[in-house]
Amino acid sequence: MATVSALIRPGVAAWLARDVDLARYLAARGIPVALPCTDPPAGPHRHGELALTFWRYVPHDPGAVPDTAEVARSLSAMHTALRGYPGELPADGPLGDIARSLDLLERRGSVHAAGLHRLRAAAIRLRAAVAELPTQPLHGDPHTGNVLATSDGPVWIDFEDTWRGPLAWDLASFADTPNGVSPALLDTYPEALPAGVAVCARLRELFAVCWRLVMAVRFPAAEPGAQAHLRAWLAA
Repeated sequence: MATVSALIRPGVAAWLARDVDLARYLAARGIPVALPCTDPPAGPHRHGELALTFWRYVPHDPGAVPDTAEVARSLSAMHTALRGYPGELPADGPLGDIARSLDLLERRGSVHAAGLHRLRAAAIRLRAAVAELPTQPLHGDPHTGNVLATSDGPVWIDFEDTWRGPLAWDLASFADTPNGVSPALLDTYPEALPAGVAVCARLRELFAVCWRLVMAVRFPAAEPGAQAHLRAWLAA
């Protein structure tokens, strides 16, 4: 269901439609993913101001964390399968989201001018750095919350954020330190590690700051935490 993302993604149903299409594409190639519903149709559907899709339930242990080595192997297999995806994908992914987020935050006065300037300057620098990296279709947001621990191994969900970007972006999704990524996942990822993991880790940090501030627009109770996150990023 698109709630926060609808604030910064015009025509957000297109993002949800790609989510459904990517899941079907990957399932047909043996990648373990949650499957869209057929009855009722997966959608996207509209309900008032919300856009939503329907999915089949996957039995899993919500308290378990999938084995890192299994996740790394599964992620690599997904990346291989995605290279053949024929559909159109956004070319700017999180960079576009960040730009639209900052425009929204400026209109609402959610961030002071100096902070906005720092955020925009960082976005410009990172856009230039990312433009130097080779690209391919990505999951877009393969953090540990988007992989389910099942008795048959990890199962992937949530392809709403898919885009054509650097492979390093997906690997940087597993960031667990302010300026790095999970050594365990990188050590077990079966392909040669791509260039740009550190750059994409910094991009994810910037994206997280902007996303939390946008979330606070939809859910005002999140404002104190979002502002604290911004202050920490500015002070780093």
